Amino acid sequence: MKLPAADLEHILAHTRELWDELRGQTIFITGGTGFFGAWLLESFVHANETLGLQARAVVLTRNPEAFAVKSPHLAARVELIQGDVRGFRFPAGTFSHVIHAGTTSGSPVEPGETFDTILGGTRRTLEFAATHGTRKLLFVSSGAVYGRQPAELPHVGEDYLGAPDPLDATSAYGEGKRAAELLCGLAGRQHGFEIKVARCFAFVGPHLPLDAHFAIGNFIRDGLRGGPIRVGGDGTPLRSYLYAADLAVWLWTILFQGAAGAAYNVGSEEALCISAVAKTVAGTFEPAPAVVVAKAAIPGAPAQRYIPSTARARRELSLAQWIDLPEAIRRTARWAETGKN
Repeated sequence: MKLPAADLEHILAHTRELWDELRGQTIFITGGTGFFGAWLLESFVHANETLGLQARAVVLTRNPEAFAVKSPHLAARVELIQGDVRGFRFPAGTFSHVIHAGTTSGSPVEPGETFDTILGGTRRTLEFAATHGTRKLLFVSSGAVYGRQPAELPHVGEDYLGAPDPLDATSAYGEGKRAAELLCGLAGRQHGFEIKVARCFAFVGPHLPLDAHFAIGNFIRDGLRGGPIRVGGDGTPLRSYLYAADLAVWLWTILFQGAAGAAYNVGSEEALCISAVAKTVAGTFEPAPAVVVAKAAIPGAPAQRYIPSTARARRELSLAQWIDLPEAIRRTARWAETGKN
């Protein structure tokens, strides 16, 4: 299902002056069929057609047929190649820009497979960029590279030197992204193309799975069903959410204008405990469903935070959160409800 026209216009309004460098060029995108990829491809197609860029997008996917069924409006406007990100066959031609967003998610899958996929996919994509005339490459990384955020640190910045515990199997995703960032830095230095890193935190918007390990997606699913909205833990961890249309603006801006060799946190700085997020979701429905929190909070327990500082992106790239969380939830729920009808 297509993204709302208002969201695509929002993205273009904040990136219109950036697209000219892609005019007549070809971009290669891994991970083009996931949550991030859907927003990148739709916003690319919209900009390409609206601005007459005559650019091409070549997209790596494991299953082109399934993608064509899911998104026929995109499959007709981009070129799909089949392959695994760790060993795909290189398409011929020159590709001025590359976005590497292909990876496993942070879901609880086999840790070794997660780590190998992140590193193997990044290594293969960098080999492709080095041999196909790439000038700029955006690596979609994660705030997981910082490890556990200290309770006393309200917002984690790019200069924070913490890291995941390398002996904890659940760190496979964060450690994989950290090692992949190092591979990117080495490749950029060796081959001379510009590497930009987007350390992404938490998001909400159309195409976000509503039945996976994303709390806000599950809350929206519960709300659409009439409730109750169920919080699995004690509701005290602190999170923040950026709407996916703003996410797309940030990713395109970092690719086109971000400093070479720099990492930028991508997300919202507005911290809410999970129970407050659930109540915010409930408040977008009429009547508001009940919110059920599974466990009682432990008095005096340190806060579990996952909140970025986005000062660098705001200062260097003039990026912002334009769409607030209640509106982001309303748009996501409305899109999901439309898709069921």
